[in-house]
Amino acid sequence: MTVTLITGANKGLGFETARRLVEAGHTVYVGARDARGGQEAAARLGARSVTIDVTDEKSVEAAAAFVREDAGRLDVLVNNAGIIGARKPVGEVTGDDMRDTYETNVFGAVRVTRAFLPLLEAGDASVVVNVGSGLGSIAATTDPERVEFHVAALDYNSSKTALVMVTSQYAKAYPRIRFNVVDPGYTATDLNAHQGVKTVEEGAEVIVRLASIGADGPTGGFFDEDGPAAW
Repeated sequence: MTVTLITGANKGLGFETARRLVEAGHTVYVGARDARGGQEAAARLGARSVTIDVTDEKSVEAAAAFVREDAGRLDVLVNNAGIIGARKPVGEVTGDDMRDTYETNVFGAVRVTRAFLPLLEAGDASVVVNVGSGLGSIAATTDPERVEFHVAALDYNSSKTALVMVTSQYAKAYPRIRFNVVDPGYTATDLNAHQGVKTVEEGAEVIVRLASIGADGPTGGFFDEDGPAAW
């Protein structure tokens, strides 16, 4: 049985990814900051719930201890929890705004990955999927022909760029674990007030695909629905 943890899984892309992986036979831990929301989502999915606030070290450590006691290992980690950020013009973004966005989108992923590394290393073909964005691609955001070129968000975009490098560094440091970052595309979720053009079913496709690779799968890569994406 494949043991999987997904952060921010009580709604949106995290919930849909959990649904698909439960359907595929995974034992899924629905990670949520809101304990009640996580429990309700897990009950709907036939999954297990674990309370985890990725911005809080003690919460993350407690979640890792719970999964260790409950399952003894972790085969798949999906760092999905994220925030949209300050939504300010570039010149008005403050250092505190940047710190707040990075606290979840970058430091949160590092915090969770570090806490669960011993459980991931216990497996034979463990996988980490970091949910990024095309807005974190320097190639996409500097190409006038791409929609990403026209979206200016200093804190959010740069946090997703940082996540790509974080993923690359983990992949080199832990070659037995598959680390990849994915761009689900502009998906209609709470993050964008459901203005995205893709459904959660469509957006979750690439997350599920990279969560399902084996020991011979890619690592250190950036992927969208069409395959490898330009950084």
